[in-house]
Amino acid sequence: MSSTSKISREALHKSVDELLSYSHNKRKRNFIETIELQIILKNYNTLREKRFCGSIRLPYTIRPRHKICLYGDEEHCNEARTNNIPCMTTEDLKRLNKDKKKKRNLEHRYHTFLASETIIRLIPRLLGPGLGKAGKFPTLITHNETLAGKVQQIKSTLRVQLKKHANINVAIGHVNMTIEQVMINTNMSINFIIQLLRKKWANIEKIFIKSTMGKCHRLY
Repeated sequence: MSSTSKISREALHKSVDELLSYSHNKRKRNFIETIELQIILKNYNTLREKRFCGSIRLPYTIRPRHKICLYGDEEHCNEARTNNIPCMTTEDLKRLNKDKKKKRNLEHRYHTFLASETIIRLIPRLLGPGLGKAGKFPTLITHNETLAGKVQQIKSTLRVQLKKHANINVAIGHVNMTIEQVMINTNMSINFIIQLLRKKWANIEKIFIKSTMGKCHRLY
């Protein structure tokens, strides 16, 4: 029996259909709304119990406009230019380090950074601690994987981290997806989170999904 057996397919389909219909029929937004999964926990003391974290790649892209920049060697930068992925060489980073305003702007402009193996070890010296403090220290990319594939992986990866409060709020998709795509991402996300909890469903009080500008739809 799957972990999401407590949520019927019919109930999930109805909620997703209403969520997408509301988003598409209301005033047109100038951005693509994110679909969020909200889980309220019970019987989970975050001060005493382990604060878990984990990640899983979902079948469909979560954030299509997630901005990624590469700090790359010559080979990776050539691949980035071919795929229209923003990139910077070592020389670019050296020049950037002399302009603190541009460096801060770059840190805010992108959600995620990638770096070639020969570059990543130079990041602290070239750019200082800013990216690390912002939680954006570059992810390593090797020449054994394609840059386009790595970018797609990042845009499709769900990251879950429980902090001080006994609830979880994560992005699982966007409103330009189909009903079936949202349902698949939702089911897979819930399954994954349930497996991270010590008491599984006994730790779940409520589950909702909502779009950025829409209302909450209770699933459980």
